[in-house]
Amino acid sequence: MGQPCPIVFFLSSFHSGGTEHQMVQLIRRLDRRLFRVHIACVHQRGSLLARAVERVDSIAAFPLSGFGRVSAVQQLIAFGRWCRRVEARIVHTCELYANIFGLPGAAAAGVPVRIANRRGQLAADTRGALLACQRMAYRAAHVIVANSDAASRQLQREGVRAGKIAVISNGLDMSLFAPAPNRHQIRRIVMVANLRVGKGHDVLIDAAVQVANRHPDVEFHLAGDGPLRDALMARAGARAVQDRFHFKGYCDDVPTLLAASDLLVLPSRSEASPNALIEAMAAGLPVVATPVGGIPELITPHVNGELVPPDDPHALADCLLDLMERPVYARALGAAARAHVEQRYSFDRMVSSFETLYLTQLERGPIAKPAQELVAS
Repeated sequence: MGQPCPIVFFLSSFHSGGTEHQMVQLIRRLDRRLFRVHIACVHQRGSLLARAVERVDSIAAFPLSGFGRVSAVQQLIAFGRWCRRVEARIVHTCELYANIFGLPGAAAAGVPVRIANRRGQLAADTRGALLACQRMAYRAAHVIVANSDAASRQLQREGVRAGKIAVISNGLDMSLFAPAPNRHQIRRIVMVANLRVGKGHDVLIDAAVQVANRHPDVEFHLAGDGPLRDALMARAGARAVQDRFHFKGYCDDVPTLLAASDLLVLPSRSEASPNALIEAMAAGLPVVATPVGGIPELITPHVNGELVPPDDPHALADCLLDLMERPVYARALGAAARAHVEQRYSFDRMVSSFETLYLTQLERGPIAKPAQELVAS
Protein backbone atom coordinates (compact mmCIF):
# COMPACT_ATOMS: atom_id res chain seq x y z
CA MET A 1 0.00 0.00 0.00
CA GLY A 2 1.27 3.48 -0.90
CA GLN A 3 -0.49 6.21 1.08
CA PRO A 4 -2.11 5.28 4.41
CA CYS A 5 -5.68 4.09 3.98
CA PRO A 6 -8.35 6.45 5.43
CA ILE A 7 -10.45 4.56 7.99
CA VAL A 8 -13.43 5.86 9.97
CA PHE A 9 -14.44 4.47 13.35
CA PHE A 10 -18.01 5.24 14.35
CA LEU A 11 -18.90 5.24 18.07
CA SER A 12 -22.01 6.47 19.83
CA SER A 13 -20.00 8.22 22.56
CA PHE A 14 -16.85 7.86 24.63
CA HIS A 15 -18.32 6.89 27.98
CA SER A 16 -16.47 4.15 29.81
CA GLY A 17 -17.56 0.67 28.82
CA GLY A 18 -16.02 -2.56 27.58
CA THR A 19 -16.66 -1.91 23.89
CA GLU A 20 -15.49 1.70 24.12
CA HIS A 21 -12.25 0.73 25.90
CA GLN A 22 -11.46 -1.92 23.29
CA MET A 23 -12.17 0.39 20.35
CA VAL A 24 -10.20 3.30 21.79
CA GLN A 25 -7.21 1.01 22.27
CA LEU A 26 -7.55 -0.21 18.69
CA ILE A 27 -7.76 3.37 17.42
CA ARG A 28 -4.65 4.35 19.36
CA ARG A 29 -2.59 1.33 18.32
CA LEU A 30 -3.30 1.05 14.58
CA ASP A 31 -0.19 1.31 12.41
CA ARG A 32 -0.22 4.88 11.10
CA ARG A 33 1.99 3.81 8.22
CA LEU A 34 -0.99 1.78 7.00
CA PHE A 35 -4.02 3.76 8.19
CA ARG A 36 -5.09 7.38 8.49
CA VAL A 37 -7.66 7.40 11.29
CA HIS A 38 -10.85 9.46 11.58
CA ILE A 39 -13.60 9.21 14.19
CA ALA A 40 -17.33 9.78 13.76
CA CYS A 41 -19.67 9.79 16.72
CA VAL A 42 -23.19 10.59 17.82
CA HIS A 43 -22.11 12.45 20.97
CA GLN A 44 -18.65 13.93 21.33
CA ARG A 45 -18.38 13.36 25.07
CA GLY A 46 -17.26 10.82 27.64
CA SER A 47 -14.26 10.03 29.82
CA LEU A 48 -12.42 8.23 26.99
CA LEU A 49 -12.67 11.08 24.48
CA ALA A 50 -9.29 12.66 25.19
CA ARG A 51 -7.44 9.37 24.75
CA ALA A 52 -9.39 8.48 21.63
CA VAL A 53 -8.48 11.66 19.72
CA GLU A 54 -4.78 11.84 20.61
CA ARG A 55 -3.63 10.31 17.31
CA VAL A 56 -6.52 10.84 14.88
CA ASP A 57 -6.70 13.05 11.82
CA SER A 58 -10.22 14.34 12.51
CA ILE A 59 -13.37 13.81 14.54
CA ALA A 60 -16.94 14.74 13.62
CA ALA A 61 -20.22 14.45 15.53
CA PHE A 62 -23.61 13.63 14.01
CA PRO A 63 -26.09 14.15 16.88
CA LEU A 64 -29.25 12.04 16.87
CA SER A 65 -32.41 12.35 18.92
CA GLY A 66 -34.10 9.32 17.35
CA PHE A 67 -33.92 7.27 14.17
CA GLY A 68 -37.50 8.10 13.16
CA ARG A 69 -36.98 11.87 12.89
CA VAL A 70 -36.28 13.98 9.83
CA SER A 71 -33.10 15.17 11.52
CA ALA A 72 -31.77 11.59 11.41
CA VAL A 73 -31.98 11.60 7.61
CA GLN A 74 -30.22 14.97 7.55
CA GLN A 75 -27.45 13.62 9.76
CA LEU A 76 -27.18 10.50 7.60
CA ILE A 77 -26.66 12.67 4.53
CA ALA A 78 -24.12 14.79 6.41
CA PHE A 79 -22.25 11.66 7.50
CA GLY A 80 -22.07 10.42 3.91
CA ARG A 81 -20.72 13.75 2.71
CA TRP A 82 -18.12 13.74 5.47
CA CYS A 83 -17.04 10.19 4.55
CA ARG A 84 -16.48 11.35 0.97
CA ARG A 85 -14.62 14.45 2.18
CA VAL A 86 -12.14 12.39 4.24
CA GLU A 87 -11.98 9.87 1.36
CA ALA A 88 -12.91 7.00 3.68
CA ARG A 89 -12.14 3.57 2.28
CA ILE A 90 -13.17 1.71 5.44
CA VAL A 91 -15.93 2.45 7.95
CA HIS A 92 -15.91 0.38 11.13
CA THR A 93 -19.01 0.80 13.30
CA CYS A 94 -18.55 -0.15 16.91
CA GLU A 95 -21.90 -0.99 18.57
CA LEU A 96 -25.69 -1.02 18.24
CA TYR A 97 -26.51 2.62 17.44
CA ALA A 98 -23.37 3.09 15.38
CA ASN A 99 -24.20 -0.05 13.38
CA ILE A 100 -27.74 1.15 12.67
CA PHE A 101 -26.66 4.64 11.57
CA GLY A 102 -23.15 4.19 10.21
CA LEU A 103 -23.48 1.11 7.99
CA PRO A 104 -26.23 2.38 5.65
CA GLY A 105 -24.68 5.85 5.72
CA ALA A 106 -21.33 4.44 4.61
CA ALA A 107 -23.04 2.31 1.94
CA ALA A 108 -24.85 5.36 0.54
CA ALA A 109 -21.54 7.23 0.46
CA GLY A 110 -19.95 4.42 -1.54
CA VAL A 111 -17.37 3.52 1.11
CA PRO A 112 -15.83 0.33 -0.31
CA VAL A 113 -15.39 -1.57 3.00
CA ARG A 114 -17.99 -1.59 5.80
CA ILE A 115 -17.31 -3.50 8.99
CA ALA A 116 -19.72 -3.88 11.91
CA ASN A 117 -19.15 -4.93 15.49
CA ARG A 118 -20.88 -7.34 17.80
CA ARG A 119 -18.76 -7.10 20.91
CA GLY A 120 -21.29 -8.28 23.46
CA GLN A 121 -24.70 -9.69 24.16
CA LEU A 122 -27.37 -7.01 23.81
CA ALA A 123 -28.90 -5.71 27.01
CA ALA A 124 -32.08 -7.46 28.09
CA ASP A 125 -34.05 -4.22 27.77
CA THR A 126 -33.00 -3.49 24.17
CA ARG A 127 -36.15 -2.79 22.16
CA GLY A 128 -37.19 -5.16 19.41
CA ALA A 129 -37.39 -2.33 16.88
CA LEU A 130 -33.72 -1.54 17.44
CA LEU A 131 -32.77 -5.18 16.96
CA ALA A 132 -34.71 -5.27 13.70
CA CYS A 133 -32.97 -2.09 12.55
CA GLN A 134 -29.58 -3.56 13.36
CA ARG A 135 -30.34 -6.77 11.47
CA MET A 136 -31.29 -4.65 8.46
CA ALA A 137 -28.14 -2.53 8.82
CA TYR A 138 -25.99 -5.66 8.90
CA ARG A 139 -26.95 -6.18 5.24
CA ALA A 140 -24.75 -3.18 4.42
CA ALA A 141 -21.71 -4.73 6.13
CA HIS A 142 -19.11 -6.84 4.42
CA VAL A 143 -17.98 -8.35 7.72
CA ILE A 144 -19.39 -8.40 11.24
CA VAL A 145 -16.74 -8.84 13.92
CA ALA A 146 -17.69 -10.86 17.01
CA ASN A 147 -15.44 -10.92 20.04
CA SER A 148 -16.27 -14.48 21.03
CA ASP A 149 -17.60 -17.72 19.58
CA ALA A 150 -20.74 -17.12 21.66
CA ALA A 151 -21.34 -13.76 19.98
CA SER A 152 -20.76 -15.41 16.61
CA ARG A 153 -23.36 -18.06 17.36
CA GLN A 154 -25.82 -15.36 18.42
CA LEU A 155 -25.30 -13.55 15.12
CA GLN A 156 -26.01 -16.77 13.24
CA ARG A 157 -29.20 -17.26 15.23
CA GLU A 158 -30.20 -13.78 14.09
CA GLY A 159 -29.78 -14.79 10.46
CA VAL A 160 -26.22 -13.69 9.67
CA ARG A 161 -24.43 -16.33 7.61
CA ALA A 162 -21.26 -17.76 9.17
CA GLY A 163 -19.09 -16.68 6.23
CA LYS A 164 -19.84 -13.04 6.96
CA ILE A 165 -18.61 -13.25 10.57
CA ALA A 166 -15.04 -12.85 11.83
CA VAL A 167 -14.13 -13.66 15.44
CA ILE A 168 -11.47 -11.44 17.00
CA SER A 169 -11.27 -11.72 20.76
CA ASN A 170 -10.66 -8.76 23.06
CA GLY A 171 -7.17 -7.54 23.81
CA LEU A 172 -5.36 -6.55 26.97
CA ASP A 173 -2.19 -4.69 27.95
CA MET A 174 -0.59 -7.22 30.28
CA SER A 175 2.00 -4.70 31.45
CA LEU A 176 -0.73 -2.87 33.39
CA PHE A 177 -1.60 -5.88 35.53
CA ALA A 178 0.96 -7.04 38.06
CA PRO A 179 0.46 -10.55 39.46
CA ALA A 180 -1.57 -10.52 42.66
CA PRO A 181 0.42 -10.97 45.88
CA ASN A 182 0.07 -14.19 47.85
CA ARG A 183 -2.58 -13.13 50.32
CA HIS A 184 -3.34 -15.39 53.26
CA GLN A 185 -7.04 -14.68 53.28
CA ILE A 186 -9.80 -13.59 50.93
CA ARG A 187 -11.97 -10.83 52.31
CA ARG A 188 -12.08 -8.08 49.66
CA ILE A 189 -14.35 -9.17 46.79
CA VAL A 190 -14.69 -6.90 43.77
CA MET A 191 -17.14 -6.68 40.89
CA VAL A 192 -16.41 -4.45 37.90
CA ALA A 193 -19.53 -3.84 35.82
CA ASN A 194 -21.97 -1.09 34.95
CA LEU A 195 -24.97 -1.08 37.29
CA ARG A 196 -27.56 -2.24 34.79
CA VAL A 197 -29.90 -5.12 34.07
CA GLY A 198 -28.16 -8.36 33.23
CA LYS A 199 -24.99 -8.02 35.30
CA GLY A 200 -26.39 -9.79 38.37
CA HIS A 201 -25.51 -7.31 41.11
CA ASP A 202 -28.79 -8.26 42.80
CA VAL A 203 -27.70 -11.91 42.93
CA LEU A 204 -24.43 -10.91 44.59
CA ILE A 205 -26.25 -8.81 47.18
CA ASP A 206 -28.51 -11.75 48.03
CA ALA A 207 -25.51 -14.10 48.23
CA ALA A 208 -23.68 -11.65 50.47
CA VAL A 209 -26.09 -12.36 53.32
CA GLN A 210 -24.88 -15.96 53.59
CA VAL A 211 -21.23 -14.97 53.13
CA ALA A 212 -21.34 -12.19 55.73
CA ASN A 213 -23.01 -14.47 58.27
CA ARG A 214 -19.91 -16.67 58.27
CA HIS A 215 -17.32 -13.94 57.62
CA PRO A 216 -18.55 -10.61 59.05
CA ASP A 217 -15.37 -8.84 57.89
CA VAL A 218 -15.99 -9.51 54.18
CA GLU A 219 -16.11 -6.46 51.87
CA PHE A 220 -17.81 -6.18 48.49
CA HIS A 221 -16.55 -3.39 46.25
CA LEU A 222 -18.73 -2.56 43.24
CA ALA A 223 -16.90 -0.55 40.57
CA GLY A 224 -19.19 0.97 37.96
CA ASP A 225 -22.20 3.21 37.71
CA GLY A 226 -25.58 3.06 36.06
CA PRO A 227 -29.34 3.31 36.39
CA LEU A 228 -29.69 0.62 39.07
CA ARG A 229 -27.46 2.28 41.66
CA ASP A 230 -30.25 3.48 43.98
CA ALA A 231 -32.21 0.23 43.67
CA LEU A 232 -29.14 -1.87 44.47
CA MET A 233 -28.23 0.26 47.46
CA ALA A 234 -31.80 -0.13 48.71
CA ARG A 235 -31.59 -3.89 48.18
CA ALA A 236 -28.39 -4.08 50.23
CA GLY A 237 -30.12 -2.12 52.98
CA ALA A 238 -33.16 -4.39 52.90
CA ARG A 239 -30.85 -7.42 53.27
CA ALA A 240 -28.98 -5.71 56.14
CA VAL A 241 -25.64 -5.96 54.31
CA GLN A 242 -25.31 -2.29 53.38
CA ASP A 243 -22.21 -1.97 55.59
CA ARG A 244 -20.51 -4.74 53.61
CA PHE A 245 -20.98 -3.02 50.23
CA HIS A 246 -18.96 -0.16 48.81
CA PHE A 247 -20.47 1.46 45.71
CA LYS A 248 -17.38 3.04 44.18
CA GLY A 249 -18.90 4.50 41.00
CA TYR A 250 -16.93 4.84 37.79
CA CYS A 251 -13.34 3.61 38.15
CA ASP A 252 -10.67 4.93 35.78
CA ASP A 253 -7.87 2.80 37.27
CA VAL A 254 -9.03 -0.80 37.19
CA PRO A 255 -5.52 -2.31 37.50
CA THR A 256 -4.98 -0.58 40.86
CA LEU A 257 -8.43 -1.64 42.03
CA LEU A 258 -7.74 -5.26 41.12
CA ALA A 259 -4.31 -5.18 42.76
CA ALA A 260 -6.01 -4.23 46.04
CA SER A 261 -8.63 -6.99 45.73
CA ASP A 262 -8.65 -10.68 46.63
CA LEU A 263 -11.26 -12.10 44.24
CA LEU A 264 -13.47 -10.98 41.36
CA VAL A 265 -17.08 -12.05 40.95
CA LEU A 266 -19.22 -11.62 37.83
CA PRO A 267 -22.69 -13.23 38.25
CA SER A 268 -23.98 -12.03 34.86
CA ARG A 269 -27.12 -13.25 33.16
CA SER A 270 -25.69 -12.50 29.70
CA GLU A 271 -22.23 -11.65 28.40
CA ALA A 272 -20.04 -12.11 25.34
CA SER A 273 -16.37 -11.81 26.32
CA PRO A 274 -16.28 -9.48 29.35
CA ASN A 275 -13.23 -7.27 29.70
CA ALA A 276 -13.59 -7.18 33.48
CA LEU A 277 -13.11 -10.92 33.66
CA ILE A 278 -10.08 -10.92 31.36
CA GLU A 279 -8.50 -8.08 33.36
CA ALA A 280 -9.02 -9.87 36.67
CA MET A 281 -7.47 -13.02 35.23
CA ALA A 282 -4.52 -10.94 34.02
CA ALA A 283 -4.12 -9.63 37.57
CA GLY A 284 -3.94 -13.21 38.84
CA LEU A 285 -7.16 -13.00 40.84
CA PRO A 286 -9.34 -16.04 41.44
CA VAL A 287 -12.61 -15.42 39.61
CA VAL A 288 -16.18 -16.63 40.04
CA ALA A 289 -18.54 -16.13 37.12
CA THR A 290 -21.54 -17.67 35.36
CA PRO A 291 -21.38 -19.96 32.30
CA VAL A 292 -23.15 -17.55 29.97
CA GLY A 293 -22.13 -16.25 26.55
CA GLY A 294 -18.40 -16.42 25.96
CA ILE A 295 -17.40 -16.87 29.61
CA PRO A 296 -16.89 -20.65 29.26
CA GLU A 297 -14.34 -19.83 26.54
CA LEU A 298 -12.35 -18.02 29.25
CA ILE A 299 -12.95 -20.12 32.36
CA THR A 300 -12.33 -23.83 32.81
CA PRO A 301 -13.91 -24.75 36.17
CA HIS A 302 -11.47 -25.92 38.87
CA VAL A 303 -8.54 -25.00 36.57
CA ASN A 304 -8.45 -21.20 36.17
CA GLY A 305 -11.67 -20.10 37.86
CA GLU A 306 -15.09 -21.23 39.01
CA LEU A 307 -18.51 -21.12 37.36
CA VAL A 308 -21.88 -21.04 39.10
CA PRO A 309 -25.41 -20.98 37.65
CA PRO A 310 -26.89 -17.54 36.99
CA ASP A 311 -29.66 -16.30 39.28
CA ASP A 312 -28.60 -18.68 42.07
CA PRO A 313 -27.44 -16.69 45.10
CA HIS A 314 -27.02 -19.83 47.23
CA ALA A 315 -24.69 -21.47 44.71
CA LEU A 316 -22.75 -18.20 44.40
CA ALA A 317 -22.43 -17.88 48.17
CA ASP A 318 -21.28 -21.49 48.54
CA CYS A 319 -18.61 -21.00 45.88
CA LEU A 320 -17.36 -17.74 47.42
CA LEU A 321 -17.21 -19.32 50.86
CA ASP A 322 -15.32 -22.33 49.50
CA LEU A 323 -12.64 -20.09 47.98
CA MET A 324 -12.48 -17.87 51.06
CA GLU A 325 -11.81 -20.93 53.18
CA ARG A 326 -9.28 -22.44 50.74
CA PRO A 327 -6.96 -19.51 49.95
CA VAL A 328 -4.12 -21.71 48.66
CA TYR A 329 -6.45 -23.29 46.11
CA ALA A 330 -7.83 -19.86 45.22
CA ARG A 331 -4.32 -18.53 44.59
CA ALA A 332 -3.62 -21.49 42.29
CA LEU A 333 -6.71 -20.65 40.26
CA GLY A 334 -5.54 -17.04 39.96
CA ALA A 335 -2.06 -18.05 38.79
CA ALA A 336 -3.54 -20.35 36.14
CA ALA A 337 -5.89 -17.57 35.04
CA ARG A 338 -3.02 -15.16 34.47
CA ALA A 339 -1.07 -17.76 32.50
CA HIS A 340 -4.10 -18.40 30.30
CA VAL A 341 -4.56 -14.70 29.49
CA GLU A 342 -0.84 -14.25 28.79
CA GLN A 343 -1.00 -17.02 26.22
CA ARG A 344 -4.21 -16.06 24.41
CA TYR A 345 -4.97 -12.35 24.85
CA SER A 346 -2.95 -9.28 24.02
CA PHE A 347 -3.57 -5.96 22.31
CA ASP A 348 -0.80 -6.73 19.81
CA ARG A 349 -2.67 -9.86 18.72
CA MET A 350 -6.02 -8.04 18.57
CA VAL A 351 -4.70 -5.06 16.60
CA SER A 352 -2.79 -7.31 14.18
CA SER A 353 -5.96 -9.32 13.54
CA PHE A 354 -7.97 -6.18 12.77
CA GLU A 355 -5.26 -4.78 10.50
CA THR A 356 -5.19 -8.06 8.57
CA LEU A 357 -8.98 -8.00 8.28
CA TYR A 358 -9.00 -4.42 6.97
CA LEU A 359 -6.29 -5.05 4.38
CA THR A 360 -7.90 -8.30 3.24
CA GLN A 361 -11.30 -6.64 2.80
CA LEU A 362 -9.76 -3.81 0.76
CA GLU A 363 -8.66 -6.41 -1.77
CA ARG A 364 -12.10 -7.95 -2.38
CA GLY A 365 -14.86 -6.61 -4.61
CA PRO A 366 -18.10 -4.86 -3.50
CA ILE A 367 -20.99 -6.83 -2.07
CA ALA A 368 -23.87 -7.49 -4.40
CA LYS A 369 -26.57 -5.48 -2.58
CA PRO A 370 -26.76 -1.98 -4.11
CA ALA A 371 -26.21 0.84 -1.64
CA GLN A 372 -29.38 2.65 -2.72
CA GLU A 373 -31.53 -0.41 -1.94
CA LEU A 374 -29.97 -0.78 1.50
CA VAL A 375 -30.59 2.84 2.42
CA ALA A 376 -34.13 2.80 1.09
CA SER A 377 -34.95 -0.31 3.16
